[in-house]
Amino acid sequence: MTKMKVPVTVYSEMTPNPSTMKFVANKHLLLPGDSVEFKSLKEAKGYSPIAEALFNFPFVAGVFITSNFITVVKTDNVPWDFITMELSEFIRNWLSEGKEVLVKMPEVTNDETDQKNPDRPKLKKYKKSDFDAQINELLEKYVKPAVENDGGAIEFLGFEEGVVTVLLKGACAGCPSSTATLKGGVENLLKQHLPEVKEVVAENE
Repeated sequence: MTKMKVPVTVYSEMTPNPSTMKFVANKHLLLPGDSVEFKSLKEAKGYSPIAEALFNFPFVAGVFITSNFITVVKTDNVPWDFITMELSEFIRNWLSEGKEVLVKMPEVTNDETDQKNPDRPKLKKYKKSDFDAQINELLEKYVKPAVENDGGAIEFLGFEEGVVTVLLKGACAGCPSSTATLKGGVENLLKQHLPEVKEVVAENE
């Protein structure tokens, strides 16, 4: 008996960031917990064929991919009403044809002299602290699900002198409300559980 093939569906969902739209699929795109972000065609080349293809649209300025959705960042000169259906159909057709989403994960580099991907933000190196595991656990349990629901992701970078530094991706990067969320939500949560935490900041603010 042959197994019935489930048709791929993709629906769009607004995010708190007016420049981004979340395209949710009924299938896994990456392994749970994985995410990848590209801010230019140059960054995506050799890593994500679907991101490369999306950057061929003149209005696409960024692509974020995680377990079951793709968040697209658009340029300011085109309203979502004109392009949402086109992008949704493009992504659905791509997935329906079984084309590759990700060939390999980009290497995460903290090397300030890295010349391979000059477009990528240079991340500061952080020493491991005694609180890293607790901070990561709190972010995984309470913060990441809500952030993913808004079309983004949050990654813990390090803890130093009372300051928790995170990296915001997808819809959260550059979102007008992300700073308020960091201060009003994430910072308060971590302070309640860990008195050692004095502040939460984003590396890409």
